[in-house]
Amino acid sequence: MPALYVLIPIALMIVAVCIYIFFWAVDSGQYDDLDGPAHSILFDDQDPNHLAGVDQASGHSDADQDKQEPPRA
Repeated sequence: MPALYVLIPIALMIVAVCIYIFFWAVDSGQYDDLDGPAHSILFDDQDPNHLAGVDQASGHSDADQDKQEPPRA
């Protein structure tokens, strides 16, 4: 029975610390975007076709890229 006098306050302190950490994470924006990181793994950053969709959405076309001068060494 005397062990309960020690274990109950320790358990309450652990619960209080966990609640504090949870609210800190929510306030600091840890749970703002749950879908973005899950979808970003599907896209390869080195894939040139990945940027084609961005160019198409912004109104640029492949013909615009052909008119540009090639880079000089």
